[in-house]
Amino acid sequence: MLAALLSGAPASARALAGRLRGRRPAPPRAPAEATITLYRDGPLLVRGPFTLRRADGAELPVRRRVVALCRCGRSRMPPFCDGSHHAAGFRDPPEP
Repeated sequence: MLAALLSGAPASARALAGRLRGRRPAPPRAPAEATITLYRDGPLLVRGPFTLRRADGAELPVRRRVVALCRCGRSRMPPFCDGSHHAAGFRDPPEP
């Protein structure tokens, strides 16, 4: 009965109901494929499963579920973004 009442409730309410019943909610599922989002005047955000390789083919370890890749070339930890684009004044070219 509780499940029927909460079927349209927000995820937080369903999670609370699960804890009240003594069960933990299932963790959110990771995307089945990687998605890359271009942030205006900023990095590329990569979400989902992917492999990152250097030019010589060696794999770079990725320890996060979401990774920001530098586009401005000023990062002190390439290929990852460290926010240097702000100080560098990096801007995307105008769209046609």
